Amino acid sequence: MGTMTMQSPDPVALQATLVDFALAELVRQHRESFPPLWSQESWAKLLIWLALNCGCSGDEAGLKAFAEAIGSLQMGRLRRVFFERELGDLELQLMADPAEQQVLVLPQGPAEEVLQNQRIAQAFERVGLTTHLPADQARWQQLDAVVVVPWLESR
Repeated sequence: MGTMTMQSPDPVALQATLVDFALAELVRQHRESFPPLWSQESWAKLLIWLALNCGCSGDEAGLKAFAEAIGSLQMGRLRRVFFERELGDLELQLMADPAEQQVLVLPQGPAEEVLQNQRIAQAFERVGLTTHLPADQARWQQLDAVVVVPWLESR
């Protein structure tokens, strides 16, 4: 019986994975710190905070340099992390980026059991989205394994 040899991980790849993980965790830990939540303003405040803590100046040139250093791919990933919430006990994931036309509610369990309006309303309440979304559940649309809820016009 032959022995299986494990190849040592590439140190650069490990470092990149660690940085990616650390950035996502930093965003998760601080995304509630910049009101008003669920807004473009909140996202901008987080980015400014990150830039300042990385030694960039707060002027336009410093913030632009910070954004370029992060890169568009990583910036997009961080934005998704910033505007998503996973509610394990409700088995729901919310994707609530105000730049999108609607909030997506995705099941983390069997869709027919998890995607129930009462459970979704409870998730919205818990994360502070109720004032940004229509209370009239007739405006919520269930598509296969996702529920789509439009943002209120007055955000």
